[in-house]
Order: sequence, then C-alpha cells, then structure tokens
Amino acid sequence: MPRFLFDYIDGGAYAEQTLAANVSDLAAVALRQRVMVDVAHIDTSATWFGTTHALPVALGPIGLAGMYARRGEVQASRAASAASVPFCQSTLSLCSLGEVAAAGPPPWFQLYMMKDRGFMRGLIAEARDLGCPALVFTVDLPIAGARYRDRRSGLSGAPGLATDLRRYAQAALHPRWALDVGLLGRPHRLGNVAPVLGAQSGLEDFLAWIGANMDRSVSWADLEWVRDAWPGPLILKGVLDVDDARAARALGADALVVSNHGGRQLDGVLSTARALPLIADAVGDDLLLFADGGVRSGLDVLRLLALGAKGVLLGRAWAWALGGAHGGSGEAGVRHMLGIITAELQVAMALTGVTSIAEISGDVLVGGAAQAPHPLLSSRA
Repeated sequence: MPRFLFDYIDGGAYAEQTLAANVSDLAAVALRQRVMVDVAHIDTSATWFGTTHALPVALGPIGLAGMYARRGEVQASRAASAASVPFCQSTLSLCSLGEVAAAGPPPWFQLYMMKDRGFMRGLIAEARDLGCPALVFTVDLPIAGARYRDRRSGLSGAPGLATDLRRYAQAALHPRWALDVGLLGRPHRLGNVAPVLGAQSGLEDFLAWIGANMDRSVSWADLEWVRDAWPGPLILKGVLDVDDARAARALGADALVVSNHGGRQLDGVLSTARALPLIADAVGDDLLLFADGGVRSGLDVLRLLALGAKGVLLGRAWAWALGGAHGGSGEAGVRHMLGIITAELQVAMALTGVTSIAEISGDVLVGGAAQAPHPLLSSRA
C-alpha cells in the first residue's frame, strides 16, 4: 500500500516509545507452564452483554480502514461475523455505518466527542435505529497526538497540489492497490460525516479535520447526555488512570477499554500491560474491562486476560491482515488472522492448564497478575 497509509497504521506519536512499550511490556509477561492437566476440551468463547462470541476478542475501531482494501470496513465486518466476533466501526471510516450494517450484523459503533452535538445525536440515533449492540466512546482524543510519520508521508499537513502529488506518486508505486482501492474503491470520503460536511468529508487533510472538529473542552459532565441518549451498553475507550476509571464507573459506563490509543496519542504514558492490573484491581468487579495495545498473537490475548481484561480489542493485527492479504481479498486475510489467533490461544491455554476463558486469571502468570510485568508498578507496591 502507499507509504502514507502504511505509516498511518504502523506509526505512533512523538518518538513512538509507548508504541514500542506496548509490545515489549506485554511480551515480558511470563506465563506458568502447567503439565498433566486434562485439556482435551478447550472453550475459547466469551460472553459480553448477553451475547456469546467464539473468541474473547473484537476487531477494534480503526479510521480509514476502507483504504486498506476495497470498502475495507465491509470486508472486515464480514470476516468478524464469520468468526463470531464483534466488529467495531470507527466514526472516521470510509464506509458509512449504514453500508456496513447492510452487509452483515450491525457493528459496535465508535464515537468521539465533537463540537457539533447535533451531529453526534444524529449518529447515536442512527446507531440505535440500526441495532448496533454497543457504543464505544473514545475519550482520549480531544486533540490528535503529534504523529510525525503522518506529516512526513503526506497524510497530514497543508492540503494542496504538492501533498496530492506526493500521495499520487506513492500510489503509483503500488499499481494493484491503485486499481483495486484507489480507483475501484471509491468514493474516498468519510462516510459517516459526509451527510453533514459534504465536500469537506474527503481525505485531503484527515488529521486537520480531527483538529477542527474534536471538542477540546469536553469533561465528564459532557458525557452524561451520551449516557442518557444511548440505551445500550456504553464502553469508554482510552482509559489509563485509576481515577479516570473510577469516574467512568460513577458516570454509569458499562465497560472500559484500557488503552493508550496504540501509542498514537501521548508518548511516554504507561503501556497497556502496566496500566491494566492497576485498573482491574480498582474497578474490575464493577465494570467489564477490555484492553488493547501491543497484541500480536493469541499468546498476547491470554496475557491481557490474565492481567485483568475480560476481552481484547485487536487493532493493527486486523488492519495488516486486511491490507496485506494476497489475492485482493481483505476479508480472507482477516479470517486467516483470526484463525491464527484462535489456534495460538488454544495452545497457550492448553499449556497453562486452563480449558475455558473464565478460568484465565493471574494464576497463569509467574508471580501473579499484580507482579506482571513489573513489581514496582503493581497495585500492591
């Protein structure tokens, strides 16, 4: 794919230290191998909000996913449905919510706090009317992080002829993508915001649009009307601090995603693996906890579950599968990736001596969840 899309998926904020720590800290979580346990029957299913899924994972929201494969959000949604896992659609997707819902089960819908509250109410109402099972509200993007790779590659920056030519030149180096996605995958616009912004909903300056439309003045009080407007499960995504987790509980959220936005917002913050045990100890009995960040395998899924999550959101894993699939089928690529995650999780469960997702706890970790990955950051330190 063109460089500006590769860097958008692959990159993070500032020096990308948190991006790297998400991977390395999670990989450092040591597991206890157990033997002579009957693991003939392994159940990887998980139940959230009254619905049972085949895996304890969901495809997390990724903006611009429709640029990784032709109508990419539709393809990813179909793959998730085939694997019996949820698909969460970003507000900043190319395909509209209605297009994705028409192609398969209604997705979870991800929303930001934007200045135009009337527009937000309309999106919430559309998600409700389409039967979306959950609303995932991202709380860590009042302003876009300093993503230098996106500026160098041409995704962000001043719109104009020079930026357009840079993108066209990058696309020309990838003729298969240029034909399948660049030409046949049109329209290239933010489908959920197009009805309001019209011609201003294209990709001319994606991050500038975020800067112009996200509400920097948002506070917990502003989320109360979201809770009132949305009758279903409300998931707050982007919580890293125990005090913020407690505030979310007081607000009436049903679930949290412990997340640093994949290292794409504030560099130097805690990795997910380090923040998760603290939040799980503080509110884990009151809120359903999800986590994302640094997950590269089914083994990593097990690690996050052992650290206190009840479910894991996959991000880059499905984006790479969607964009890198051979034969032009992003759906097949995402299905293949989920098959790998399933097989790896089954092996990891068998060799740690657990046969169901409900059995996974800190007991499968060396030293327990509170001491992984670093005892100095444990809730009991």
